[in-house]
Amino acid sequence: MPSMETEKSNISQAEEIKFLANEAFKAHKFSQAIALYTQAIELNSQSAVYWANRAFAHTKLEEYGSALLDASEAIKIDPKYSKGYYRRGAAYLAMGKFKEALRDFQQVKKICPNDPDAAKKLRECEKAVLKLKFEEAISVPESERRSVADFIDYQSIEVEPQYSGARIEGDVVTIDFVKKMMDDFKNQKSLHRRYACQIVLQMRDMLRALPSLVDINIPNGKHFTVCGDVHGQFYDLLNIFELNGLPSEDNPYLFNGDFVDRGSFSLEVILTLFAFKCMSPSAVYLSRGNHESKSMNKIYGFEGEVKSKLSEIFVELFAEVFCCLPLAHVLNEKVFVVHGGLFSVDGVKLSDIRAIDRFCEPPEEGLMCELLWSDPQPQPGRGPSKRGVGLSFGADVTKRFLQENNLDLVVRSHEVKDEGYEIEHDGKLITVFSAPNYCDQMGNKGAFIRFEAPDLKPNIVTFSSVVSSFCLPVPFLVLIVDYLCTCFQLSRIN
Repeated sequence: MPSMETEKSNISQAEEIKFLANEAFKAHKFSQAIALYTQAIELNSQSAVYWANRAFAHTKLEEYGSALLDASEAIKIDPKYSKGYYRRGAAYLAMGKFKEALRDFQQVKKICPNDPDAAKKLRECEKAVLKLKFEEAISVPESERRSVADFIDYQSIEVEPQYSGARIEGDVVTIDFVKKMMDDFKNQKSLHRRYACQIVLQMRDMLRALPSLVDINIPNGKHFTVCGDVHGQFYDLLNIFELNGLPSEDNPYLFNGDFVDRGSFSLEVILTLFAFKCMSPSAVYLSRGNHESKSMNKIYGFEGEVKSKLSEIFVELFAEVFCCLPLAHVLNEKVFVVHGGLFSVDGVKLSDIRAIDRFCEPPEEGLMCELLWSDPQPQPGRGPSKRGVGLSFGADVTKRFLQENNLDLVVRSHEVKDEGYEIEHDGKLITVFSAPNYCDQMGNKGAFIRFEAPDLKPNIVTFSSVVSSFCLPVPFLVLIVDYLCTCFQLSRIN
């Protein structure tokens, strides 16, 4: 057993490391903060503060599964530590588990009965749970549900004479329309509901005809660009086009999921990508991400943005179209591109992915869930997901999947990276993330990958964030988790 003197030394050293971790956290260096909190925990594992602070840092990186575990450990060490329940409640809320979050915020209120912030969060959770129960009560069974698209006739939507924005003449989306629409968006002007509806309905028909796994052929001498998460950062999307050219048959793109949520201009992003796809189906390919789902859109901003900028019926319409998005792509039978990652079992073949019935909200387990949610890990084998959904997989898993399917490389997105990308698993897996300075606080670069046939060697281009002259603090876009984690007294790190 360590001596009392050694224990005192460890505790003192742990406090010094915790101070460094707090400083890293304040500088938005959350991965560094997690590593430092881990060192402090190794020296003194009985400090609830260290566990709760590490949970907070995990939350900032959207690692909600890890945040739940750390917050639960803080509660185990000190059942009266309010921040443990607060951190866990925030993580549950971020995962859309409102009932579990409610229990934790009730406990916070019990421990801190006079804290107005705890009372406010409790009321918000109670409202969310009541709304959830109401929606469950009035929901129609899946077998009886009709498509909202069946009730919409975009041609009946009148365009007011004073509307001066982009217009689609007839049924054809042209490059002139797309350029005009993007210019309007850039200048904070809206697209008329008629044309937004026309684009989304056209996309629905186009996507429904595609398989769950799309094969893409890149002719010799031609190139192809893969982008990662964009997350509603419209001005950074424009910068990608400025750096790499507009999408066209000769300059095709694959946007690898998570087009919406978080950023303030998700509607502008998704309408731009959809419009390019309508203009030329071979100019833009789109993969589903974990944020192309009702539950994520409800929590992270897209639902509220659509209601504000268009109408509530569009929320359902986008949800239907998101269910039609393909789950993965293969470039020249060599490069496998997917939003999240690989699987909890070996032996998954491309034919298994093609056979997935994707026309639904993402399930909480199985191949479709893992394609959207999984992440790579440095150690071999498989492990629990730091997000609480999907799993983590090692280089050996990646190698076997590639060998069994005669592939060379996995390209995925889903995770913010300091340089906009990261090469892992002995060079067999690349993460690409295209939302620089994510959430206006991470300070990361963005990146995209250009492949040129026939060798398909990845050429990675990085870029910095574009600071637009417009910054609209729209209340419904305030992220629930960030609001919880930064605005209230209980959320401050110790």
